[in-house]
Amino acid sequence: MRRLAFTLSILAAAGLTACKPETPRPPTSGQSALDIMEKVAVGANNCWFKSGDPAFKAYSLAPELTSFSGRPRILLVRKGASDIRPLLVVQAEGRPARLDAFGPMMNEDIAPRIQKDVVRWANGAKNC
Repeated sequence: MRRLAFTLSILAAAGLTACKPETPRPPTSGQSALDIMEKVAVGANNCWFKSGDPAFKAYSLAPELTSFSGRPRILLVRKGASDIRPLLVVQAEGRPARLDAFGPMMNEDIAPRIQKDVVRWANGAKNC
């Protein structure tokens, strides 16, 4: 499985390579991994699931924000399937937080959208 990882240095608020260099860099220095993942979880829940977005209709959100490993994360799993292996994992660790997303969905056409949404929410945006 090809792992597409993207790193967001919260101190520098650097975007992904896929993002334009002129992307605004919000002042999010010093935020913990949990701070960042709480924002991402709320954004994903509101924009991908509660909104009824057809691109995510076949999936369920499984937040795992309380993590003894120091890596709070959210998982997307196939809705109603007995196979509980995640199709998408978005996690953060450290302070400043480093954000990663990986899994089979990151090899699909929706990957750029996931990437943009997650970075936007991690940077504090609440829009869908």
